[in-house]
Amino acid sequence: MIFTVAIPDSLFSLGESSGKSGNPSTSASTVMAERRAFAQKISRTVAAEVRKQIAGQYGGSPQLLKNLNVGAAASNTVPLTEAVEPVDFEEYLSTHPPIIESGPLRDLIEFPPDDIEVVCTPRECRTVGQAVPEEGHNDAHVRDCVRSYTEDWNVVNRRYHKLGTGFNPNTLDKQKERQKGLPKQVFEADEMPDVSAYQDDQDDLKRRSISIDDTPRGSWACSIFDLKNSVPDALLPHLLDRAPNEEIDRHNEEHRKSNRHRELFALHPALEEEEPIERHCVPDVPKEHFGQRLLVKCLSLKFEIEIEPIFASLALYDVKEKKKISENFLFDLNSEQTKGMLRSHSQTAAISTLARSAIFSITYPSQDVFLVIQLEKVLQQGDIGECAEPYMVFKESDTAKNKEKLDKLRSQSEQFCTRLGRYRMPFAWTAIHLMNIVNSAGSLERDTELEMGLPERKGSWSERKNSSIVGRRSLERTTSGDESCSLSSFRPATLTVTNFFKQEGDRLSDEDLYKFLADMRRPSSVLRRLRPITAQLKIDISPAPENPHYCLTPDLQQVKPYPDSRVRPTREILEFPPRDVYVPNTTYRNLLYVNPHSLNFANRQGSARNITVKVQFMNGEDPNNAMPVIFGKSSCVDYAKEAYTAVVYHNRSPDFHDEVKIKLPASLTDHHHILFTFYHVSCQQKQNTPLETPVGYTWIPMLQNGRLRTGNFCLPVSLEKPPQSYSVLSPDVPLPGMKWVDNHRGVFNVEVTSVSTVHTQDQYLDKFFALVHALDHMFPVRIGDMRIMENNLEEELKSSIAALNSSQLEPIVRFLHLLLDKLVLLVVRPPVISGQIVNLGQASFEVMASIVNRLHKYLDTSQDMHGRNSLLSSYVYYVFRLPNMDPNSPSPGPGLGGSVHYATMARSAQRPASLNLNRSRSLSNSNPDISGTPTSPDDEVRSIIGSKGLDRSNSWVHTMRCKSTPWRSSHGSASDTDTMQAMERCGNRMSSHTESASFLQTLTGRLPTKKLFHEELALQWVVSSGIVREGALQQAWFFFELMVKSIIHHLYFTDRLESPRKNRFPERFMDDITALVSTIAGDIVSRFQKDLELVERLNTSLAFFLNDLLSVMDRGFVFSLIKTYWKQVSTKLYMLQNPTLESLRLDFLRIVCSHEHYVTLNLPCSLLTPPASPSPSVSSATSQSSGFSTHAQDQKIANMFELSVPFREQHYLAGLVLTELAVILDPEGEASVIDVWLT
Repeated sequence: MIFTVAIPDSLFSLGESSGKSGNPSTSASTVMAERRAFAQKISRTVAAEVRKQIAGQYGGSPQLLKNLNVGAAASNTVPLTEAVEPVDFEEYLSTHPPIIESGPLRDLIEFPPDDIEVVCTPRECRTVGQAVPEEGHNDAHVRDCVRSYTEDWNVVNRRYHKLGTGFNPNTLDKQKERQKGLPKQVFEADEMPDVSAYQDDQDDLKRRSISIDDTPRGSWACSIFDLKNSVPDALLPHLLDRAPNEEIDRHNEEHRKSNRHRELFALHPALEEEEPIERHCVPDVPKEHFGQRLLVKCLSLKFEIEIEPIFASLALYDVKEKKKISENFLFDLNSEQTKGMLRSHSQTAAISTLARSAIFSITYPSQDVFLVIQLEKVLQQGDIGECAEPYMVFKESDTAKNKEKLDKLRSQSEQFCTRLGRYRMPFAWTAIHLMNIVNSAGSLERDTELEMGLPERKGSWSERKNSSIVGRRSLERTTSGDESCSLSSFRPATLTVTNFFKQEGDRLSDEDLYKFLADMRRPSSVLRRLRPITAQLKIDISPAPENPHYCLTPDLQQVKPYPDSRVRPTREILEFPPRDVYVPNTTYRNLLYVNPHSLNFANRQGSARNITVKVQFMNGEDPNNAMPVIFGKSSCVDYAKEAYTAVVYHNRSPDFHDEVKIKLPASLTDHHHILFTFYHVSCQQKQNTPLETPVGYTWIPMLQNGRLRTGNFCLPVSLEKPPQSYSVLSPDVPLPGMKWVDNHRGVFNVEVTSVSTVHTQDQYLDKFFALVHALDHMFPVRIGDMRIMENNLEEELKSSIAALNSSQLEPIVRFLHLLLDKLVLLVVRPPVISGQIVNLGQASFEVMASIVNRLHKYLDTSQDMHGRNSLLSSYVYYVFRLPNMDPNSPSPGPGLGGSVHYATMARSAQRPASLNLNRSRSLSNSNPDISGTPTSPDDEVRSIIGSKGLDRSNSWVHTMRCKSTPWRSSHGSASDTDTMQAMERCGNRMSSHTESASFLQTLTGRLPTKKLFHEELALQWVVSSGIVREGALQQAWFFFELMVKSIIHHLYFTDRLESPRKNRFPERFMDDITALVSTIAGDIVSRFQKDLELVERLNTSLAFFLNDLLSVMDRGFVFSLIKTYWKQVSTKLYMLQNPTLESLRLDFLRIVCSHEHYVTLNLPCSLLTPPASPSPSVSSATSQSSGFSTHAQDQKIANMFELSVPFREQHYLAGLVLTELAVILDPEGEASVIDVWLT
């Protein structure tokens, strides 16, 4: 362990010379020799004798000895193995103003006034416009979600932190920032010239050179060439002009400085070394999750015959997981002439539906991922085999021979497109084993043929020459899966798929598809016996660029950069990860996917064979209530009111493979539902026969007990139109007078999934958020199937907070920011129910401790060297803020906002208006006894009551002492007494003003002031016990960092950052911090042999906490906290010499001393006052003592090089470092003196 201790030169100042060395002409060597001679006279025995004589003369008064500043005497009183009392730092600064004039040295010894800043950093938005719901009546939960996803980051900066040893100047972000704008170095060997041009150059060189074999690159410098055929070099301008040397130097200097990088040597990556323990990395900014990204460009689709429009879709499937892992990408490669066949059914196509390239995201890449391509065509009379037969029989080479037949087919297709252009039917499919393509592309050379999947189907590969647009995946993008399945570095390639398989009407389900995909990987594939449909689909596959142009999100938001809205876009395809992804939500998204699977009309009477399902999203029962929220397919409008499934010809029990994507409204009501209408489509045109005949109805209400309904449904189908107000009921309810298919049995299987950052899809989270928002409504409130009255709200609210421990981890992580914000809000803004304040601080603290421990346990891969979970550290650093502390906010809200006002008790008997969570800016704290300058009559009343004191002996806190904390007081001192008193005070008081609330209300008609989060957090931690306390200790860093940021926010928004540090915090909060540090230090010394991993985290967390407090609190008080820790560890070390505990103490000291103002904290320019010379009447036993007593200046110099008590008190941190060094170097001796010589 190496410490760098900054000791100012002033500590080594030797002062004025004595009379014997007053000659200014004395050489330096003579002075040094005299000092060495003087040093040889110093003896511990003689020093002890002098101390004894002085003590005898002055009665052994310790206070008088301190006043005389006899360092050696104090050293003997307080051994180096014990900590000394630190100097009152703030008092010393106020009584000892710096005597140095302004300049660099003055800046070194003073704390800068702008040491801390609170910065509102704009949230980086990757889209051109902010993704927010449409304006309208949105409920409170939606507003909170939108606020959480759009408000700026609130960051606390220590402006001079980079001056400390804990600062890392070479982070990955800074390296990338430095590299921006650097020109790309292109060398001759890296260039790929055109083959034909390169060959022409070689032939030309051979004609002009007689030794071309010696120059493989054709360099003229290495060959004998014909001067007559050479082209002269351009002349250098002003080469022979006369110019002064100064002008040449100035010109050269300007050229050297032009385009010169400011940090040239920093561009080189740092050497790999172990991170210093005092280094705290800045967490990553919360951002939207992406896996490894793959760009797929669909270039062309060509069949042997072109007689009708063909529509295609792409999707990713994981065979092993048996799961579709992406949404569908629908694209249209038809010619304009072919598209014209559907002119009567098509509207003006939106630009978003014309995309032919897509970016797929794969979080868990594996060898089992397939890219499945499915083709559809316009519905026509005949089954799939009959419709696919012409594509397998006719060849393009025989077009002239079969012109009549092709014209007839084209004519029939036009008729079907005109009449049935709205409907489609399955046609063909194929699949690409993605990892085979990626792995092969990495090793393929130019013009190489690769055999794909089946022997009959081959792919033509060609490497693209221009790869400059290919970007590499960001190093920050975190993905999992097989390490060998990397999608970020393979060569871009173009694949030509030549064979498709016709769909089979009875094998369209997902289970059948998974069987086909698994079969494709076997050598003896069943698919090879099938007759393929010959076609050519060219697809370009490459790693996705980092910042692609003209890109649309799955919500159709334009991604920056998007220079021109008229350019054909690239679509980002939403991923459906096969396993949970633990990333908090950062953008608004509210999508619903409806996947009809199968229908069984075998027992339905009547003609119902060519069945399609019309899907509509309704906000009422009227047909006009269909909402235009269904995403369009290819070459159509952005949003439609309805979507139709593909028709399987003459099948009464069809399977479906369609996907209907819906943009959910921000706020749902009981009338929102999905309506399914089943139609029989008449393929033959008959007189008096309608095109479509409704044959059934069913629906899914969107809300059930206030929660979004998703999952797999097996629904009964009604033969008649649903009655009025059907949307609030489930089709499972047997409505009277209605006829059902198959006697009301479930015959329609459909799956509904949601990808939403509004709906949690977790019953416990839903209930908690609903109850929190119920505080703002009139009672009674209905939440799900419960009717909440005011008298049972408190019980329900507390039980919902406790039930959060039963929530699934994935939704907790997704809504982590909002959840923690709400828990903090309940701590600092406790609701008032039935006129009584409900204290939720304990319940909120307990569940916060449980949540952070679950994240630490199950997400252990996302932790830094100190065990800090990246998700939690990002929340603290960027997201967390005190509610309602922004003075510039125009209206109160759950974030930073609100003006100073008080919640008034309502006189209404139905419900107190003050039950609302008052989101006002609070300048008070959790201590009602603290008096201050009243800003209203209420404050005057509170100050009067506070001056009389309140009895808290009956508080529940009284029974929750920190019983498990070992207390040691081997050496009684004033600080030990203060610590014990602090523990008593914090153990005997409440966390809220429950006793005084009703009294204050009686006097003022108003609520008590609100709490400060850091004060309540410290108190709850101190009084916690059992599992809760253990959970808080496990993740102490999280609560420490929350507390520090809350402190800084409070000081900043109340304009107290420049106030005297002694007046910033109430005594009760200081007591809580003292007790907290003492108990944690006790845990460290008592548990280091049992659970070293926990103790190491706890030790570093406490050290960083005290390091942070040195920037905001009374520094003398923080020094006393360091002394508390030091004393407990030293006591344990005295009883048990253990290198592990010593190493923990060194780590603690190293972190604390890494503060950027370390030099200033050590009071470098405060000289130690030398003691008065001993009286001449004091007898001396030896000549050395006589000499010692006659040289006062030498005594002063000697004290400055001695680890005396005054030195250790005044230069506290440096004293601890040097003391540790002295004890280590001389563990058996007194180790009370360190001689420091200037050589």
